Amino acid sequence: MATTACFVIVSKNDIPVYEAEVGSALRKEDAAHQHQFILHAALDVVQDLAWTTSAMFLKTVDRFNDLVVSVYVTAGHTRLMLLHDSRSEDGIKSFFQDVHELYIKILLNPLYIPGSRITSSHFDTKVRALARKYL
Repeated sequence: MATTACFVIVSKNDIPVYEAEVGSALRKEDAAHQHQFILHAALDVVQDLAWTTSAMFLKTVDRFNDLVVSVYVTAGHTRLMLLHDSRSEDGIKSFFQDVHELYIKILLNPLYIPGSRITSSHFDTKVRALARKYL
């Protein structure tokens, strides 16, 4: 598993609807803020790349020191972003595809308001299990 991994789902309106630190390294408050800043800075790159390709998995879009930002863009322009230090591209792609499937199930819930924060503990548990499996 990656020692550092921060996963975030960003709506088409650039609002983070889900965030999770899924790595195995100890977390510091400063590191969490730095991860959010790196992911936020990569949004501009993702916006430009999303319109130049029909692929959903954009692979590596940005780098910061030894950290890499990988992105998966859904058809509704929701961005699944992962900040990590591992190099397993196949595992990352599988992680994104499975999380996308979970996200679709959340969207199909009639009680969920699209674009609002995902607070489901079941969703969080599944995402963390997928991270342990693939990353």
